[in-house]
Amino acid sequence: MMADSFRPRSPEAMEPTIPLVPHQPPMLLIDAVREVNGQQCTTLTRVDPGAWYADPDGAMPAWFGLELMAQTISAYSGNRQKHLGIAPKYGYLLGTREYTCEVPSFPAGALLEVVARVHYADAMGLSAFACELRRDGVTLARAILKVYEPD
Repeated sequence: MMADSFRPRSPEAMEPTIPLVPHQPPMLLIDAVREVNGQQCTTLTRVDPGAWYADPDGAMPAWFGLELMAQTISAYSGNRQKHLGIAPKYGYLLGTREYTCEVPSFPAGALLEVVARVHYADAMGLSAFACELRRDGVTLARAILKVYEPD
């Protein structure tokens, strides 16, 4: 899929995303799951200048990158649960020690790619994911998110 040709789908057409993430529009911020496997998930989001989160210029504030990362982790988890034949369940974002972002906001219309890789996982449901948010192949934000998924 070429980045230039990607267009966000309407909430009704988000079949690859909605079954994997327990969020519903307008709180569902990721538009598509590009790739998911046993170790990572990659999602795409087009910054919508008319969305509820948009600033006066139509941009997405940079701190929303944390939520994009968390929803990408949710899509990773939802994919695992789908293969077990169960519906996606809620998990908890425990936090991060550091979220670094090179820009104050993501511009209107920008296509953002988020990659979440398993950094650590235990049998009790605690996990950590190394996450990157990119635009045009350039990493704009990084964090290691700690999450908890109860049984």
